[in-house]
Parts: sequence; structure tokens; C-alpha cells
Amino acid sequence: DDIDHLGNRRVRAVGELLENQYRIGLVRMERAIKERMSSQEVENLMPHDLINSKPVSAVVKEFFGSSQLSQFMDQTNPLSEVTHKRRLSALGPGGLTRERAGFEVRDVHPTHYGRVCPIETPE
Repeated sequence: DDIDHLGNRRVRAVGELLENQYRIGLVRMERAIKERMSSQEVENLMPHDLINSKPVSAVVKEFFGSSQLSQFMDQTNPLSEVTHKRRLSALGPGGLTRERAGFEVRDVHPTHYGRVCPIETPE
């Protein structure tokens, strides 16, 4: 089996990446709520005293602000928007790192023709 064959690869959509980030934020928020509940009396606490949405919003802001997959969309004309939305990247979370991405990984595989644009895909 060829590892570079397009049939052996999986495209992770933005929704899946955001789901993972939300999950991380919700776990952090849950941990903070449990810490507050254990340190104070539960009878005296109100829900707004326990729940703080900052961990969730911080994780999402970090994803959109500093992730290597996050870019400003090219809105020069409608065609540039379409080509920007079609870009794929093998780098990022769950993918390759710049150190591991050699020439054979970045090379255009015959299964990419007609499916993945070799000009718009950075790898």
C-alpha cells in the first residue's frame, strides 16, 4: 500500500478541528467548576458563580488567532475566494510537521490529479 495514495488519506474538515478545540475548552471549564465546587459550599453557590466560559472562548480564540491552519481569506475577487477555500494542508494538528515533510511527501502523487490542485496546495 502506498501511503501517499489519496485513498489512504483523510481530509479533516474545519468542523472536526473546532470540535476538538471545544472539547478541550469544555474539559478545562469542567475542571474549574469542580475545583470551585470542592473549595466552597455548594448550597451557597449560584450557577453563575460556578460557570466561567473563559476557558472555552480562550481555546477557540487561540485556534483562530495562532493556529498554522488559520488564514485570512483572500477576497480580491470571487475566483480567489473559491481557490482559497479549496486549499488543503498536510501540516497542522494530526498531520505532518515541517521537519517530517520531505520531498517525497510534498511531491504530487498520480491520485491527486483532478482532485487536489498542486498549485494551491502548499505541500
